[in-house]
Amino acid sequence: MKSSEKIIDKVLTNFVNDKKDQHFNPIVVKVKDQVCPICDDRGIVLRGDVAIPCSCMEQKRIENNFKYARLSRDLINCRFENFNLEYYSLSSANADEHYNNAQKALKASQEFTDNVIDNPHEVGLLFTGPVGSGKSFLAASIANVLIEKQCRILFLIVPDLLDELRATYSNKKETTEFDLLDIARTVPILILDDLGAHNYTEWSRNRIYSILNYRMNEQLPTIITTNLDFDDIEQYLGERTCSRLLQMCRIFRLTTQQDIRMQKYIEREKIK
Repeated sequence: MKSSEKIIDKVLTNFVNDKKDQHFNPIVVKVKDQVCPICDDRGIVLRGDVAIPCSCMEQKRIENNFKYARLSRDLINCRFENFNLEYYSLSSANADEHYNNAQKALKASQEFTDNVIDNPHEVGLLFTGPVGSGKSFLAASIANVLIEKQCRILFLIVPDLLDELRATYSNKKETTEFDLLDIARTVPILILDDLGAHNYTEWSRNRIYSILNYRMNEQLPTIITTNLDFDDIEQYLGERTCSRLLQMCRIFRLTTQQDIRMQKYIEREKIK
């Protein structure tokens, strides 16, 4: 049976090649080639008669993990310390509620990154809330912290995943639908971003259920972001998927008076 790492290599290569002709900016993070000044890229340094790993090897492992995680360029800089709670405290009747909900979600995210290191079966997280409420930022912050701690993570945007699964029926590459599903099912930590109100068919609902059901049974941590309320999740994805999410995730709702991206845009315009 093919190893997950070999399958991921193949899937990433095919994905990038498929997008080249579409003027697409690949989501695989590319790191500028540099020669290590310490070991000249040999990976080891000599101390007397003893060869020891060069410090650059640790950085290369981190870079490789970013590659496999499939984080986009705008997400690789997300960090907990940059999660600004002030965006949730705009003057409004619900300002305290917005702020407290965001504070709880931030704390849960930080606790998850601490706990999952020692407990590979840590309960996952589900962030709900409207567009621009910080859900993806928190999910990416979790990913970045754990990547730097050498954890194996895959960050998948749900519409893109479904497109890639459909594409396996028509392309001539070696990657199969099973390969893609197997990666999502078995990766130690999975982040599913933007589980939104898409045009789900019975086929796409079954694929999402397959991933979540496997991960629930194997107790593999999953982070999910969605702009759907929980009742809407049941409507779009079905009762059995909804039930599994309740078992495998802690649920946090993020809300704001105004879309955080709009708040940042207004701040930028004020500076000009």
